[in-house]
Amino acid sequence: MDTAEVIVVGLGAMGSASLYQMARRGARVMGIDRYRPPHTHGSSHGETRITRQAIGEGAAYVPLVLRSHQIWRELEVETGASLFWACGGLILSGAVGEALHHGKPQFLQRTLEVARQFGIAHEVLDAAQIETRFPQFVLQGDETGYYEPGAGLLFPERCVQVQLEQAQRLGAAVHTGETVRRIVPLKDGIEVETDQARYGAAQVVVSAGAWAALLLGEPLTRVLRVYRQVLFWLEAHNPQAYAPGRFPIFIWMFGSGEGEHFYGFPQVSQGVKVATEQAHTPTHPDRVEQVSQAEAHAFFDLYVQGRLKGLGPGYLKSATCLYTSTADGDFILDHHPDSERVLVASPCSGHGFKHSAAVGEALAELALQGQSPFDLSPFRLIRRPVWG
Repeated sequence: MDTAEVIVVGLGAMGSASLYQMARRGARVMGIDRYRPPHTHGSSHGETRITRQAIGEGAAYVPLVLRSHQIWRELEVETGASLFWACGGLILSGAVGEALHHGKPQFLQRTLEVARQFGIAHEVLDAAQIETRFPQFVLQGDETGYYEPGAGLLFPERCVQVQLEQAQRLGAAVHTGETVRRIVPLKDGIEVETDQARYGAAQVVVSAGAWAALLLGEPLTRVLRVYRQVLFWLEAHNPQAYAPGRFPIFIWMFGSGEGEHFYGFPQVSQGVKVATEQAHTPTHPDRVEQVSQAEAHAFFDLYVQGRLKGLGPGYLKSATCLYTSTADGDFILDHHPDSERVLVASPCSGHGFKHSAAVGEALAELALQGQSPFDLSPFRLIRRPVWG
């Protein structure tokens, strides 16, 4: 039976970062994934992911995202890969109130408060200033915007691939196309059983995303739900108007009801990516429906029409991804209650990728040294409410 100090189960955002950080520290580590990451079956794909420094989801996230930005830049220097574009980010909201964003109310105001608390460079813009700077938006005139120049986008597939390559270069073993069936805590370690072999380790990090609850059972099944999300790439009539530097990443809350917000990116390849989020219809990670034309037309009519100039109405491509969410929208970064040898990470409610590099570092230190300089107490499993 092959053995390692730590086995990482699931090699997406959190798993690839954890494997890389542990390999950097000289640990004998192994990673296992049922697919061949980077892949399109989970949460760590779709060409781009938003990153921002002032985190309206809570101040506890800010040290993680700031450290993540440093790690992305370090990896860029080490590998020559382009992972992070600081193209600026805009959060805007109308006067009618704000829809919940990742389980949090008053998201724009919370973002402003966190920016002031941590001294993060930003501007507060009124509707006229937003339209002058970014004429691509069609506003009602009562909007307020938070603009952060240090925000931008990450390339998730590249980030995952680079960290896995660096981990292997440093000696990590990677097993892909291999499905973990059971994780069995033993008196002096952990046994991981897959559909192909059995492995032993002192500890295991479970970063299996949408499959975490299926693999670990209770109490994860009571606090996690998996939601299918849809992404669209729309044709820009004038692509230069949506180029990075002319158009920011954005999150737009235009109402206070379920789903009354959407987000988007500048054009970095083919089309302008836009999407929304839903948390009302759970799904099974092995039975995800593809995007229908009816969904695409409904999305354009409800979100894009009358809000963004010169896009669509046809779409160039679409994709699905999975959010594995807690009821309050916060992370779980904790030991499993049945075993101190099992670390649970990655059910991150749709806003985890921006933090993943530092989460990997925190998990590496926790697994190898027993403690981390990051305060992970807000992400304890016991703090997560049960879904009603």
